[in-house]
Amino acid sequence: MTTNAAALSAPRTRTGGPKDDGPQLLEHALGWVLVVVIAMLVTKVGLL
Repeated sequence: MTTNAAALSAPRTRTGGPKDDGPQLLEHALGWVLVVVIAMLVTKVGLL
């Protein structure tokens, strides 16, 4: 087996990026809440 083939067959190591098995619904809901709060602040201050 060549070095390239050995590297391709080895499992990938985690590098600290985002995980695939997170609470996606909660993250989406909190993201939209943040968007709404920022929009309310922008309109209240009069920047829009």
